[in-house]
Amino acid sequence: MTEPTRIFHNPRCSKSREALELLTERGIEPEIIRYLETPPTVQELSDILEALGCQPRELMRTGESEYKELGLNNPDLSRDQLIAAMVTTPKLIERPIVLANGKAAVGRPPENILTII
Repeated sequence: MTEPTRIFHNPRCSKSREALELLTERGIEPEIIRYLETPPTVQELSDILEALGCQPRELMRTGESEYKELGLNNPDLSRDQLIAAMVTTPKLIERPIVLANGKAAVGRPPENILTII
């Protein structure tokens, strides 16, 4: 059995809404994870980073005030510390993230998700 398509979604984000619309237009009813209310675990986020092939800082919203307030621009912070910061402060996680067919994509722009469905 294949895993369902999942979207880490923020309904207040236009890119997230557009990505969800792209999925539903194609007949895909994804599992919607409102990650601000239900953040991923450290292991889930680590798995997502691996599927994306990127480092934690590449998935962080560096323009958020929390990024600077928490000192996350410190180059000495470890991968684990950056992941923990995103789990604790999920607002820092770039959105939307779609998981489908054993792959992951960040929907910026939303059309990026079409490469994995």
